[in-house]
Amino acid sequence: MSPSSSSLPDRAIVWDDHHLQLLDQRRLPGRVDYLTLHDARQVAQAISDMVVRGAPAIGITAAYGVVLAAALRFAANPQSWKSAISEDLNLLAAARPTAVNLQWALERMQTLMQSLPADNNPQASLLQEAQRIHAKDVADNHTMGELGAALFEQKSAVITHCNAGALATGGYGTALGVIRSAFAQDRITQVYADETRPWLQGSRLTAWELLQDDIPVQLLADGAAAARMAAGGIGWVIVGSDRIAANGDVANKIGTYGLALAARYHAVRFMVVAPTSTIDMHLSSGEQIPIEQRDAGELLRCGESTIAAQGAGAWNPVFDVTPAGLVDVLVTEKGIIHAPNSEKMRELMG
Repeated sequence: MSPSSSSLPDRAIVWDDHHLQLLDQRRLPGRVDYLTLHDARQVAQAISDMVVRGAPAIGITAAYGVVLAAALRFAANPQSWKSAISEDLNLLAAARPTAVNLQWALERMQTLMQSLPADNNPQASLLQEAQRIHAKDVADNHTMGELGAALFEQKSAVITHCNAGALATGGYGTALGVIRSAFAQDRITQVYADETRPWLQGSRLTAWELLQDDIPVQLLADGAAAARMAAGGIGWVIVGSDRIAANGDVANKIGTYGLALAARYHAVRFMVVAPTSTIDMHLSSGEQIPIEQRDAGELLRCGESTIAAQGAGAWNPVFDVTPAGLVDVLVTEKGIIHAPNSEKMRELMG
């Protein structure tokens, strides 16, 4: 698709007949291009290469990847597709290790596969399940948006980090879902979006999304957020998450931890917005969350241009962990937790 439209597409993830189409987020905001994917290997590569990113969106994409894999495996050998597909599942699972929604979606698809007859084409049943996962994510985002917006006691500006909007989810967004709902209710005066080095999701994606909805946004260099809080007028920092441990520790885009520390010092409230599929009750604390390390070149270069001194190395973790003690509010589709801890998390998750 050529950049014929500057408006935000209804979906960054689209099932088209027997194929999967992904909005290529690496090209935004300059171009609106979709990639058509035909098999699990292409889907895994798209996840790894950040064609699609954001924990909920990664999980949804992986679910559709299973649909593609099952169709191809059944066509090749209807008698052994269930065993043959394990290779595809492993490939998808390894694409991005931190985002727990990926494994959650794959486990849900595997549970359904186990119940299907071995000699019937599984594509229709698996597609229905992937579409249910997709639709529920959108509905949950709207629910979280309303819950989070209701927490605003007075009209204020907010800061957000990375992109937790429609592009990172099935639609509407987690952190940006709250911002969209709160702005519609005249509770937000201004959004400040961290640029979010090194992939610049704040500059390229969050600013673009907000402008499509006529929500005023100003960009911040990542190091400017504390000074902006000190200047006053910021009521909330609102972020998403890629994985939340059983004690409420939050893994999110690198820089979130520092933002939480600055927020606590300046008495700015810190809100995390995430579906319960992002909560990993198998991990007792954030220390156990696997943190993905990416290519040092992402820091050493900007596009095709080298910006670092020759010979310099780079430490490039994609995520950091914000301790639960710095989180004022966790908003999920099941409800809100104030000052999350292990006991409150167990109560929420039942």
